[in-house]
Amino acid sequence: MCGEDGALLRSARRVVPTARTHRAWLERPVSDDILRKLYDLLKMGPTSTNCCPARFVFVRSKEAKERLAPALNPANVARTMTAPVTAIVATDTRYHEHLPKLWPHDDTPRLRIVNDAVFSETKAFRNSTLQGGYLIFAARALGLDCGPLSGFNSAKVDEVFFFDGRWKSNFLQPRVWQ
Repeated sequence: MCGEDGALLRSARRVVPTARTHRAWLERPVSDDILRKLYDLLKMGPTSTNCCPARFVFVRSKEAKERLAPALNPANVARTMTAPVTAIVATDTRYHEHLPKLWPHDDTPRLRIVNDAVFSETKAFRNSTLQGGYLIFAARALGLDCGPLSGFNSAKVDEVFFFDGRWKSNFLQPRVWQ
């Protein structure tokens, strides 16, 4: 058990009790290295039958932000456009194709997903949302703040970023340095 001054306790305090949704950011870029570390921290978080349906698109360039802007509610435009990076947390509608690797010992869950569209969609949405939560925790552990938002038109985001229809946007997470 760590003491009051232990590194684990300090890290845990940064992740949850002091975390709040932020609306203003430091003008400091988030590097590819940090985004890789972020993904490495969250990718093995538990999901139902290890289904891992979430997909993440990190929007950083001015051009990509301009493509995202028309989908945002007016109150979210400025904060999203000024954030160094915004993650689009999406759900892969064909996540079951990866289950033979992620859940190799039993094909029953994959068969149920393939044969029950309502079950598949519900499972994918719940678990991609859970993985989005892991993204928040991982970001906080790395010293990033988050501003998760649902004030956007998901159909517009999907049309611009996921035009083949396989991925569906769930929510957005601007992330920045504390």
